[in-house]
Amino acid sequence: MTNSIQTGLLAFGMSGRIFHAPFIHTHPGFALRAVVERTRQQAAQAYPGVQSYGSVAELLADAALELVIINTPNNTHTELARQALLAGKHVLLEKPVATTPAELDELLQLAQERGLHLLAYQNRRWDSDFQLVRQVVESGQLGQLTEVHFRFDRYKAALNAKVFKEDPTTPGSGLSYDLGPHVLDQALSLFGWPERVHKTLASHRPGSQVDDYFHFHLAYPGGLNVFVTGSLLTAAPVPAYVLHGTRGSLHKQRADVQESQLDQGLLPTAAPYGQEPAGTEGQLTLMHEAEATTSAVAAPRGNYSGLFDAVYQTIREGEPFPVRAEELRWQLEILAGPAA
Repeated sequence: MTNSIQTGLLAFGMSGRIFHAPFIHTHPGFALRAVVERTRQQAAQAYPGVQSYGSVAELLADAALELVIINTPNNTHTELARQALLAGKHVLLEKPVATTPAELDELLQLAQERGLHLLAYQNRRWDSDFQLVRQVVESGQLGQLTEVHFRFDRYKAALNAKVFKEDPTTPGSGLSYDLGPHVLDQALSLFGWPERVHKTLASHRPGSQVDDYFHFHLAYPGGLNVFVTGSLLTAAPVPAYVLHGTRGSLHKQRADVQESQLDQGLLPTAAPYGQEPAGTEGQLTLMHEAEATTSAVAAPRGNYSGLFDAVYQTIREGEPFPVRAEELRWQLEILAGPAA
């Protein structure tokens, strides 16, 4: 593919190495041109020819760069996105795209004024497990949905070594801003804006000063209740997705393998990439005249490349980006809103 998008990364830590560089490298619509590396220059070892810059300012001054991926700490997202837009670059911005709705609106207005795109990296829409959930919901097999649970659980009792994640004075700290944007985006992309939101935050880890538990109750017209939960003290996770409707139920564990495969060096173009292991299928139970039948349903292949396909189509072809601005605003209204 010609006319590839010249792309720069603002960091080459875990996020840059796992979630971005492999896709920019293998996708014919992109070229990985530059990376900000203040101390160790490692990107060129994996991707020969990549330019290593010592600062964000140096990278933004590269006139050949068209797209900048902002994969830095949460509290830096708004300012760095502003700098990139002012430098004339399209922006692909990791979650959370900002810490308040006002910050997001400012960035969207600036992008519009400059004729640029501000795009959200909400990669969990392309997880294998969530893709199955979307397929089942859109198929109508469950009838009218009545109760839905989305969870993102881990067990990490120790405080994070990255101090900004544990500092209550740092905007965007805490689990609600860390894992919350993933599951909130999934819920909002499926069901839209709710009638009511009830938000609960808690802190349970010894010494923690930020939330390490969140629970959002989203109430929708027609009686649908959606519960979005995350915890850092869940030793035995329950199914991440539980959906009940008038004609059946779906249980699905979180089983997407993309992050672990990428961490092990598997490229997204490899045949086994994104394939869930056997035994992790969703359990679909349907009612037929008071008789319940349960079957295993396999998830589609996980496909973060789909997000980069969408970025390319938006920048080069003017197609609408699937993660809409109003969905990002809804997400931030919930995250920044008051807790119970």
